[in-house]
Amino acid sequence: MKDRDNKKAVALSYREGLYAPQVVAKGRGVVAEAIIDHARDAAVFIHESPELVNLLMQVNMDQHIPPELYRAVAELLAWIFWLENRVPPGWQNDQNP
Repeated sequence: MKDRDNKKAVALSYREGLYAPQVVAKGRGVVAEAIIDHARDAAVFIHESPELVNLLMQVNMDQHIPPELYRAVAELLAWIFWLENRVPPGWQNDQNP
């Protein structure tokens, strides 16, 4: 039961035209599990990084991530695009990251 109470989750959303992703959900324990279950049900990629989650938990809801986290989140998003064999918005198919 202790592990369940210590679980944390943060959900980010990025929309084209915005300058940075936003925190759209975050929580601990049962709320964290609900966020993760909802992401699985929606086929949203789930990445486990305790260090990044701890930093993102400090961001207020509906706020953009701070500039200090841009690189970490950008690298994660680029990796997800690569895994899903997708091209980021605004890129041409013949461009390399």
